[in-house]
Amino acid sequence: MNISKIKLRETIVSYAFLAPILIFFTVFVLAPMVMGFVTSFFKYTMTEFTFIGFENYTRMFHDEIFIKSLKNTLIIVVGSVPIVVFFSLFVASQTYEKNIFVRSFYRFVFFLPVVTGSVAVTVVWKWIYDPLSGILNFLLKSGGVISQNISWLGDKHWALMAIILILLTTSVGQPIILYIAAMGNIDNSLCEAARVDGATERQVFWNIKWPSLLPTTLYIAIITTINSFQCFALIQLLTSGGPNYSTSTLMYYLYEKAFKLSEYGYANTMGVFLAVLIALISFAQFKILGNDVEY
Repeated sequence: MNISKIKLRETIVSYAFLAPILIFFTVFVLAPMVMGFVTSFFKYTMTEFTFIGFENYTRMFHDEIFIKSLKNTLIIVVGSVPIVVFFSLFVASQTYEKNIFVRSFYRFVFFLPVVTGSVAVTVVWKWIYDPLSGILNFLLKSGGVISQNISWLGDKHWALMAIILILLTTSVGQPIILYIAAMGNIDNSLCEAARVDGATERQVFWNIKWPSLLPTTLYIAIITTINSFQCFALIQLLTSGGPNYSTSTLMYYLYEKAFKLSEYGYANTMGVFLAVLIALISFAQFKILGNDVEY
């Protein structure tokens, strides 16, 4: 058997093994994406499927609830991503210096909310935020911080902040694990040499450790941004977008239009907008942080 026939057979076998996942990706990922983009140009409901061009996009930018949901989403992203990155880096840097048992304990504590089901997390936080018997109001009143109970999820001034706080507790686990792992790859001999030469711990961190942590930081920033834009479960389980859409996000408003009001075309328009927005912000993060990354 000549070499060309052997290569052909190997190629056929390789694609045969890849076929199941390629079919799955095409049917359940690629096809829905294409359909979502195409139907964004249609008035697509349970009873109608009519081509309307860019009317959905025009309607979207004149929709006050959409604008409000977009603002809420951006507040969640801006309010959570920097905190997650810096808090995770701080905890990881402090934890890494401890012995293996302490390190394992902290990793367990911070990663536990990540692996806990959303419903269980929601039940706990709903009790914490309860306006009558919640522990948060009890502690704040006992400390003299507030004089009367606050309806954390029912007050439009506090509801979004309450959601961001929950999101932070469920978002820091994975970044901490990644940072601790990344710190294990730093060449300690360089750090020791810098200390011998008189460098302070701050100089050691910024000049030796930080460049090595940049690839991990870039990954964490992008993933956390995407997850923040896709915040949905907490909103649905705790506030349903209320009060008066003060906690509505793009994902929740998209869900409401698609599965409650059956406006599939308009919902797909918001989906296309969200995908483009995430792509642009992720690209900007890559350009800002990625220029200094050494792989």
